[in-house]
Amino acid sequence: MNTAVQIQEARIKDISVTKDTIMAQLVDGRSISVPLAWSWRLLESTPKQRANWEIIGDGQGVRWPDIDEDISAEGMLYGIPAPRSRMSSKFNLKSEKKIMAANERVKRTAKKPTAAYP
Repeated sequence: MNTAVQIQEARIKDISVTKDTIMAQLVDGRSISVPLAWSWRLLESTPKQRANWEIIGDGQGVRWPDIDEDISAEGMLYGIPAPRSRMSSKFNLKSEKKIMAANERVKRTAKKPTAAYP
């Protein structure tokens, strides 16, 4: 009898982006949501740019071609934010302030964890 657990690779089937959150629907029925501030490019983008996305790598990630941003399902699952390059001409103090404000909004609206056991 094989008792090894099979780990299924996370594959994205749909994405939605709000002013604070990136939410991915996975093919296995799970949903992942992460703060929009994890991607400074998405944070700085327009709603039209955020709406123009495509699934890449058979669901392994999502690409926003208008802003040259890729996010992987694995990165979302493991809590790995997109790297921020201070060398980028798009990244500046204004971007940093937007990221900090978005993080504060997420903190204020985040649900407090509840104990699973009495």
